[in-house]
Amino acid sequence: MGIRSFLAFELPSQIREVLIDLFEKGKKTSLDVRWVRPEGIHLTVIFMGDVQEEDIPAMAGFIGTVCSGYGPFTVALKGMGCFPNTRNPRVLWLGVEGSLERMSRFQNEIRTGLAPFGIREEKRDFRPHLTLGRFKRPLKTAGDLEKLLAEHRGLTSPVCSLNELILFRSDLRPGGALYTKIRSWPLSGNQ
Repeated sequence: MGIRSFLAFELPSQIREVLIDLFEKGKKTSLDVRWVRPEGIHLTVIFMGDVQEEDIPAMAGFIGTVCSGYGPFTVALKGMGCFPNTRNPRVLWLGVEGSLERMSRFQNEIRTGLAPFGIREEKRDFRPHLTLGRFKRPLKTAGDLEKLLAEHRGLTSPVCSLNELILFRSDLRPGGALYTKIRSWPLSGNQ
């Protein structure tokens, strides 16, 4: 059995402050949502699934090489939405804007290099977002959801830098996932 893991960026404090405020507002609605703990929210680059512990050093070497070629990414929050749509929502998310095209190239370069380790190629386009919560069951009425989305359609945050990619271990627990940092790499390049 492998280590359930993912590559992600931790969020700067300016974005975390906006998230904490949103959680307080969201919890006051009647939405039947399992909210993600604000301290557990991160910007996922690649969900890797179960990786073999003995593969981590070789993977880390490759990831470090890619990170050394890229400089920090800029991001800011931009709006709120649902996957797959508001009629049948499963995930409530916050959008991000910034250097996303460059981040998509970064994500693709890492994913391609990790393929020999069994990391599957993603068929969907990379759409960076922050998951706020997951709907526990289908909505009976969309009133509260539509109100929440309308109130936060124009949501923004200060522009922030993401300077370090982190490999996290994810242990699923009854109270929610527990994330542990395994390795990290600074973004120190010019690309």
